Amino acid sequence: MIVCHSRGMTSAKVWTTGAWRQLAEAWVDERLADRGMRRVGELTQPRVRPWGTVLTAMTSDGVVWLKAPGPATAFEVRLYSVLSEFVPEWVLAPIAIDVDRGWLLLPDGGTTVRESAPDPTAAMLEILPRYGELQRKLAAHVDSLLTAGVTDMRAGVTAERFDQAVEAVRGRPHDTAAVAAIIARRAELVERADWLARASVTPSLDHNDLHPGNVFVTGGRPVFYDWGDSVVAHPFASMLVAAWVMRDSYGADDRTVTRLRDSYLEAFSDLAPHRELVEQLDTACWVALVARTLVWERALGTMDDPGEWATAPMHTLSGLTAGHWLKV
Repeated sequence: MIVCHSRGMTSAKVWTTGAWRQLAEAWVDERLADRGMRRVGELTQPRVRPWGTVLTAMTSDGVVWLKAPGPATAFEVRLYSVLSEFVPEWVLAPIAIDVDRGWLLLPDGGTTVRESAPDPTAAMLEILPRYGELQRKLAAHVDSLLTAGVTDMRAGVTAERFDQAVEAVRGRPHDTAAVAAIIARRAELVERADWLARASVTPSLDHNDLHPGNVFVTGGRPVFYDWGDSVVAHPFASMLVAAWVMRDSYGADDRTVTRLRDSYLEAFSDLAPHRELVEQLDTACWVALVARTLVWERALGTMDDPGEWATAPMHTLSGLTAGHWLKV
C-alpha cells in the first residue's frame, strides 16, 4: 500500500470538473505504475453523490476503484490504514491512499452479498460472527481509530452527542412535542450508556451501515466495505442498522432477527452469559439511535435539497421514545 500526501479539494462541484478528473486520472496511473500495474481502459465515473464520488477503470490486474469521500467522511481514507494494519483479512487491501486529497484506490471486491447470495439472510447468519471477530480485534486499537478521525460515540460523550442530535433535529422539519418527549429521555440515555461502559464488552468500531450491500465474499470469506458512516462505540450497536435492513429490505421477522442477533453474539460468547450479551445489545442499539441521527445529519448536510430525507434525523431520534429499538 502506498500512502501519499498532496493537497486537494473535495466537493461535488469539484468532482465533476475536467480539471479534477485529469488530476484523478494522473494519480491513478502513477499509483498503478508504482505497483507494476497499468490502466487498460477509460477511467469512468459511475457515481457522484453530494457526500462522495467513485471512479473505476480496468487495469492489467483487474478492475480498480478510486473513492473520494467528501470532507465530512474523509476520515474513511485514514481509517483504511488502521483496518489494513490490524484486520487485513476482513477488508479490501488498498492499492494507494492519499490522506491530504482524501483519495482511496481499491481493488475490485467482486459482487456484494446483496447481488450474489441466493439467500442473503442465510449469508448474513454466516457473516455476522466474522464481523464480530473483526470488532474484537479492533477493540484493542480504539486510540488508533480515534486518531484516524472516527467519531467518538462512547459513554463519556453520550450527553454531548445527544445534545448535538437534538440540535440537528431542531434544525430540520420536526414536531415540537416529539422533541420534548425525546429530551425527557436524556437522563435515562446517559445512565444506560454509563451502564454499557461498565459492561463486559468494550468499545470498538461500529460500521453503522452494516448490510448485505456492504459485504463482499472473496475467497470464501467476507470482506467489509464502505466505512464512511462508522463510529467508535459499543460494538453491538452495529446490529441496529443490520437488523433494520434485514427486516425492511429482506422481510426478516422477529424470529429471524433473533437468529441473526444470536449468530452475531457467537463472537462474544466467552465474555458473558448469553442473556447478559442480549441485554448489552438491546441497550447498545437503543443508545446508538443518537449516533445514527448524527450520521443522517452529516449526510444531509451535503445536500442542497434533502427532500423526503429531511425528516430522517427526527424519525431516528424519536426511536428513543419507542418501546424497543426494533420498533423504529
